[in-house]
Amino acid sequence: MLEISPFSFADLPLRPAEFAPQLGSTIVIAPHPDDESLGCGGLLALLRQAQVPVMAILVTDGTMSHPNSQKYPPAARRQLREAEFEAALVALGITTAPHYLGLADGNIPTAGAAGFEAAAEQLLMRISQFSPTTVLAPWRRDPHPDHRATSQLLQAALAQLATPPRLLEYVVWAWERAKPTDLPRPGEVAGWRLDITSVLYQKQQAIAAHRSQLTDLIDDDPTGFQLSPSMLAHFAQPFEVYLEFKSENSSALL
Repeated sequence: MLEISPFSFADLPLRPAEFAPQLGSTIVIAPHPDDESLGCGGLLALLRQAQVPVMAILVTDGTMSHPNSQKYPPAARRQLREAEFEAALVALGITTAPHYLGLADGNIPTAGAAGFEAAAEQLLMRISQFSPTTVLAPWRRDPHPDHRATSQLLQAALAQLATPPRLLEYVVWAWERAKPTDLPRPGEVAGWRLDITSVLYQKQQAIAAHRSQLTDLIDDDPTGFQLSPSMLAHFAQPFEVYLEFKSENSSALL
């Protein structure tokens, strides 16, 4: 396993917080509840601080974090995680009601699989209704199957738009799990860091809203997932990393 040091991003240009409002109205697409806070919570807080419209789309039902819990059966887990998602959005200043695609956690269809086209169409409908200037989504080779599948769904949806919004990709699992082949290739992306110092506390509050992923709130599943301190440390930094695919490569489903 290759661990990516924060210093891997040291050469990326640092853009000031004042850059954020230039992105315009924004949709954030989260494969799971917490990805929105971890990957781009600082940017979302800066956008709302500037009164820029933001809407969130949650792709999965989030139920696989504690699949063996009896205290929280699937319907209760979904309700809990959606409530945490909404609390995190409020902490970031997002008041627009989120949309839920409700796809199975751990089983988002990939290109060519059954259900892929229908899910991409549903995502396209939500994006078209909001008509954003910018879309935030996980890095297309982020080393989690749901993150990669989410990227494929989004790319399929955006390909149907005559004038697609700007796509910025945030990093979650690539901080700790990326293999060299998961990382951007030379000339593939324009990468930059965003200074989120002024809203870092707000981002931490949003992350903390996801109690089921941080604590023993669900304590009857020994296989249950929790974010580790080492993982959380990456998201306590005063910057966030964004990758923007260069246009000649933007249609590739990877």
